[in-house]
Amino acid sequence: MSRESLPLPPRPLRSRALPVLGLALLALVGASFWSLSLRWSDFLGPQALGQMGHFLASFFPPETGAAFLRKTGWATLETLAMSLLGTGLAALFGLLLAVPASLAGGVSAALVHGAARAVLNLLRAVPELVWAALLLVSAGLGPLPGTLALALHTTGVLGRLLAEALENVPPEPAQVLRSRGAGVVQVFLFATLPQVSAQWLAYSLYRWENNIRAAAVLGVVGAGGLGQILSFHLSLFQMREACTVLLAMIGLVALVDALSAWVRRNHFA
Repeated sequence: MSRESLPLPPRPLRSRALPVLGLALLALVGASFWSLSLRWSDFLGPQALGQMGHFLASFFPPETGAAFLRKTGWATLETLAMSLLGTGLAALFGLLLAVPASLAGGVSAALVHGAARAVLNLLRAVPELVWAALLLVSAGLGPLPGTLALALHTTGVLGRLLAEALENVPPEPAQVLRSRGAGVVQVFLFATLPQVSAQWLAYSLYRWENNIRAAAVLGVVGAGGLGQILSFHLSLFQMREACTVLLAMIGLVALVDALSAWVRRNHFA
């Protein structure tokens, strides 16, 4: 049989499924536009645009009184502290849960693996706002429930990411240490953890940036920080004060973004 007459190998299932998946996604997007009955003419009409312009104009000029700026400054520091402490706790407990969530082996290891994965899924599935609302019942108003809400949700996110990173670690360094008589803890500290430390840092910094925004939103339910005073002034239609708070949020996010970029650049250099 000549080479030209040989049958072509079948295409991989993945490549054949991609066009079908793409068409299904396009159909879902089209069905979404149809089912929502969006009235773009009302949203982009002259009257709607005029009302939005009038609303935006009411935010300016921002409130710059000394007393209000001091109040906003303390709320900014509170938001920063909430996000930093919540992310730090999540980085620690996420790592502790990621270790059993990445284990594989016998029946006992499978049970521990499944339990750890279930805890991470539960923590990650509940949004920060819901955690804060639940914790407000027991902890009361203030930054404590907001910090704990950030820590709980972020623990689920970081734990899942770190578990997958641990599962993909090359086994050769650990095998070398085991062959030389190293224990389980020593193998993890000196072979496994150094290989995922860069990812651990990158994931934690990224979540810290996200938690700055989340901490600002949590104030809406009374969890302290910038979000709480923003919700207060918006409810009273004090738009100039709300504009000052929004500018503080933007500045804080930009500061944390620049700081995390500097840390990543110097760590990975």
